This record gives sequence, C-alpha cells and structure tokens, in this order.
Amino acid sequence: MTALLDALDAQQRQAAETLLGPVCILAGAGTGKTRTLTHRIAHGVQSGVYPPERVMALTFTTRAAGELRSRLRALGAGGVSARTFHSAALAQLSFFWPQLVGGRLPEILPGKARLLGQAAESLRMRVDTAALRDLAAEIEWRKVRRIPIEEYARLAPSRALPPGLGASAVVELHQRYEDLKDEQRRLDFEDVLLVTAGMIDAEQRVADQVREQYRFFVVDEYQDVSPLQQELLELWLGPRTDLCVVGDASQTIYSFAGASSEYLLGFGARYPDAVEVRLERNHRSTPAILGAANRLMRGRPGALELVAAEGDPASPEPTVTRWDSDAAEVQGVADAIAAQLAVGVAPENVAVLYRVNAQAAALEVALADRGISSRQLGGTRFFDLEVVKRAVLELTSLARTGSPKGLYETVADVALAGGWSAHAPESQGAVRERWEALGALVELADQAAEGTTLAQFVEELQERQSTQHEPTMPSVVLSTLHGAKGLEWDHVHIVGLSEGLMPISHARGFDAIDEERRLLYVGLTRARRTLALHWSAEGLRSRPREPSRFLAELRSGTPGAGARAAR
Repeated sequence: MTALLDALDAQQRQAAETLLGPVCILAGAGTGKTRTLTHRIAHGVQSGVYPPERVMALTFTTRAAGELRSRLRALGAGGVSARTFHSAALAQLSFFWPQLVGGRLPEILPGKARLLGQAAESLRMRVDTAALRDLAAEIEWRKVRRIPIEEYARLAPSRALPPGLGASAVVELHQRYEDLKDEQRRLDFEDVLLVTAGMIDAEQRVADQVREQYRFFVVDEYQDVSPLQQELLELWLGPRTDLCVVGDASQTIYSFAGASSEYLLGFGARYPDAVEVRLERNHRSTPAILGAANRLMRGRPGALELVAAEGDPASPEPTVTRWDSDAAEVQGVADAIAAQLAVGVAPENVAVLYRVNAQAAALEVALADRGISSRQLGGTRFFDLEVVKRAVLELTSLARTGSPKGLYETVADVALAGGWSAHAPESQGAVRERWEALGALVELADQAAEGTTLAQFVEELQERQSTQHEPTMPSVVLSTLHGAKGLEWDHVHIVGLSEGLMPISHARGFDAIDEERRLLYVGLTRARRTLALHWSAEGLRSRPREPSRFLAELRSGTPGAGARAAR
C-alpha cells in the first residue's frame, strides 16, 4: 500500500489519501489526473475502505472507460466498475425494464439521422444530410439540458438553426421525431439516461437496489457533465455523499453539446464539507509551453496555474509563424515536420492540430509529397481496417486450432501473408498504410509479456477493439483540437490560428469565444517539448485574414517575442 502511494507526487498523494466524503480534485492538464484517480481507487480497495464491487468510476467515452479498467486491473482493483454514463444506465435499464414494463427493452437507435429523415419526409420538408446532422445535435442538446419541446419552442428563434429551416419547422421536426420513435418502439442514447433517471426516481425499490449495489462514485472529466447526467448521478447517490469528482474548468470544450462546468465550479457550494485538492504540478510540458498556456487562461473561472515538475527553464518558447496564404502554411508546416523527422524525431511523436476537419486534406497531401505517412484521428479505426480484420480473423482461427510456433512467429507469419515485410516499402498510399497496420500487430506481439499465449493475445486484441485502445503506428497524427483532448505528443503544430478559424466564425458572444479559448488551451497543453503555432494572412479567394486574437496573449511580455514572419 505504501509503494502504491509512493508512486505519486505530494499533491497527487493528498488526493489519493482522501477516500471518504465529497472530494473535488481540480486537475490541470498534464498533472497526472488519471494516475491520481486510479491510485486513489486502488488505495481505497487495498486499505479495505472500498469493497471493489461497490465502486463505480464514471467517464464519458468508451476509450476512457477502457483505460480506467486497464489501469485499475494493473493496480489490483480489477473488480471496480469503470463505465461511461450511458453504459452504466443501459445496464440498469436492461435489468429493470422486464420487471417494471415487461417484455424486451426497446431497440436503441444507432443514430438519429435516418429517423429524422423519415420525420422530414412525413412533413414534406426537404432536408439535406448536413442539416440532418445539425438537427440531431440540436435534439441532443435539448434533451441533455432537460428542455421540454414546449420550452424549446420559445428558445428556438435564438438558436443557430440549419440554413433554410425556420424555428417553427425545427420544432415540428423535433416533435415528429419523438412521435416516430415512440411509434416504432425505439429509444435514442439520451432516452437511455432519461428513462433510467425516471425509473430510479419513480420506483423506490429500484432506487434502493441500485444504491445498495454502488456506494462510492468517482466521476472523471467532471467539467463535461450535462444537466441530465448530473441528475442521474444524484439519483444514483441518493442521500449519500461518497462522491469524488475530477476535472478542469479550463478544458470545458463541449458546452455546445450540453456540458457545463458549473457543477465542477459549484461543487463546494453544494457540498460545504467537501475537500478540495488542486493538481497544478504538470508532468508533461516544458516551462515555456506552460507559461503560454497559463497566460491564455489567466483570470478565467477555475483556471489553474500550471507549474512544470521538471524541465529546462530555458526551454524554447512556442513559435508563432505568419504565412502569406493557406497554401504556403500547409507547405511550410510539412517542411518543418520533414526537418524534425530528418534529425531523428519519430513520426508518431508529431501532431498537427486544427479547428475543423476540412483543414486535414491539404496537410495529408503535402506530407505524402514528402514521403511522410500520416493518419487522421477520427478516420477509419485501426481494427476496422480490412487488412487488420482479416489478420485478426486468421489469428482467432489459429488460436482455436493451435499453432506449432511461438506467438511472435505466428503473428509475423500472418502479417507476411497479408503483405507485411521486415523492411518498409518505398511507395506511399495504400501499400504503406497496409504495411504500417500489419506492422503494428507484429509490434504488439513483440511487446507481449513472456509466456503470453496466442489465445491471450487474441483476447487482448478484442479488448483493445472494444475499448478503442488502438496500437501506435509510425505516422504523423492529424487531429481536430476537439479530437486531441486527452492525448499528448512531443512536438505539436497548431495551424489555422486566424480570425474566423480560431475563434471559429460562428462563435459569437463572450461565452462562445471563451469556449474557443479553452479549445486552444487544450491544444497548447498537448505538447511535451515543442509547440509551433501557425496562421495565414490570406484565405480562400485571396481574402485577407487577421491573426487570431489569442496569439497576442500567448507571447511573453516583450512585444513580438517568439514571433517570426515567413513567406
């Protein structure tokens, strides 16, 4: 138990030792949030304070939940439930529905677009694919904010609605969507939370049973909780206060989807006896990078002052580069990355971040022209690649029938049959992508613990697929700023730091602009060693651009420090 806590710094250890009652951990970027959270839970289990089966760790993505489970298992707390809000609610709803309603649980919609299309067709409205996506997002926002359609009708005129659709038409589509869903006996993802909350609230025996099963709750990324999720959390807790929340108000970047940092910032008001622990010792970035991030967020509600745990105080300042045009920016960034790789930087340690996905295509082409492989986060998932699916299928078959060779040799043979070789191909494109994907499987086999059987390896691959824990591939990473949250790289380039792109043109009003500020902060704090910021003075059709208003705040006190012009 002592060794478990000895692995933490002083701030992390204080959080890990505070096991009971309401606890709020304000954890800045790179301060070891997940490490602290998992060691706290494991310490509670090892000390006998937490029966593992009565602990529920909640987060917001399947990938994050899988990471929690993996770390907890490694720390000897594998019996703890680590789930998303939706996964936990769905398990409860599936269990209690047959008892309360009878029959099977209604089908869960995989998405809203198709049913929304049917709703529009029944109302004789013409709605394109982009508008359907926007309508789906608007329905999700309304439902997680617990806004009835009648009240939404009053708010709709002030909302940013899809072009060509008036407020009354959007409200009508919302109502028709809900009617069709009920007629077809289906539930959407928000309904899973709504119905579970209603079930616990209305049925005391359900509430008693749920609260008997789970006594201790931990919520990761608490700044992203929505009013609906907060309501469900309070119903799970009942009158008890054994709740630990972990979050950073400066990383609230999903307000548009209903997330609210007010629950994190107001935790002490709701629980006057709460213990608050601040994690501000950053174990990721250089002092110079942290200085820029701190300047950007200074004075904002809940902002933490990050301090480097280690690192050279004379580390290089983030650079700000002005390019004459978008095309020049893309070529310049590709050249800069090529120079980094030429001195030995591994491509997977470099990332290019941007505000919108449309910025990725030109970057991908420019890197490929220089023989540099890249991959987009949010693109086709590793285990969905056809070459990977075939290889995993073959390995699964061999695991059943038995292989006379060792694990590495067996995986290498399957990869060789699929087109892999010990040496990288000269060509780029599909051939290179296939080689990298199969090579990642071979690398996983090479890194497997001694004595790992083929069956165990296949089981690990299946676990990785279910939790979206994909292997690292030797490619430069391209990602939106939203998609980069929770990740980190040695060298980060952020492009498109011009007005209209950052902040985005449709961000109007103080709250929307401040969300853009937080989004840029997330991007800055992904970098470990170097941070390069880029903007172009000319956009499409030769339209002039101004640098992002945030750039001036990132520079040090000396005018123009860290900036240079590029042609």
